[in-house]
Amino acid sequence: MIFVVYYSFTNELGNFTFSNFFDVGNYSRVFLRSIYLSILSTFVSLIIGFPTAYGISKLSPKVQRLFISALILQMWVSFLLTTYSLMTMMESNGIISKILTFFARNEISIMNTKSAVIIGSVYSSLPFMIMPIYSSISKINKDIIEAATDLGASKFTIFSRIILPMSKPGVVSGIMMVLSPNLSSFIFSKMLGGSENILIGEIIELKFLGSLYDPWTGSSLALVLVIFIFLFNSILISYDAKSKL
Repeated sequence: MIFVVYYSFTNELGNFTFSNFFDVGNYSRVFLRSIYLSILSTFVSLIIGFPTAYGISKLSPKVQRLFISALILQMWVSFLLTTYSLMTMMESNGIISKILTFFARNEISIMNTKSAVIIGSVYSSLPFMIMPIYSSISKINKDIIEAATDLGASKFTIFSRIILPMSKPGVVSGIMMVLSPNLSSFIFSKMLGGSENILIGEIIELKFLGSLYDPWTGSSLALVLVIFIFLFNSILISYDAKSKL
């Protein structure tokens, strides 16, 4: 981070300058696209992850350990291997495209689209959403739920008034663990999204390693991205702290 800050405020001659941050404005559309797709991917992960975590917590301890082990095993799989597998599944003759084509009655290929980027992001980040939510739900004292049942509370009331509020720490942790990597990721946009769906992570990579070599502007982009992630996570932590008061 020290080197990132140094390059952000210097030019090729090592002189102090703010000009690098003026160049950041040229990538405002890419920033907005990255924020939009990362938030959407995080939302989809939450919609899938919460009921999955809740369902796992309702199983027997032995079966719970089996599901958690399966989630952990997914984290061990090579990130690049996962991406190539998704590419194969989403090509025109892949299983995902075939299923969509069958239901739509029209040939559909989702490679090089925003949908492909979202699918890749959700698949890779889903365990990081499920695990903290599962941890929060599994720690809820069952005596509280039994007491609510004895007092005549319906299942919906128990879920909305007890389980959902008490699982907020896990939800906040899951969002933080998913949003930050999604926002800075570049592999899915590069390999699944195509040139029309380039994200800020890919721009930063190109500034350091690619044809657009310019580590000074790249450092400025990275610094702005880090600041945005820090502010967003601070808001989430503040919200979580207030909800506990």
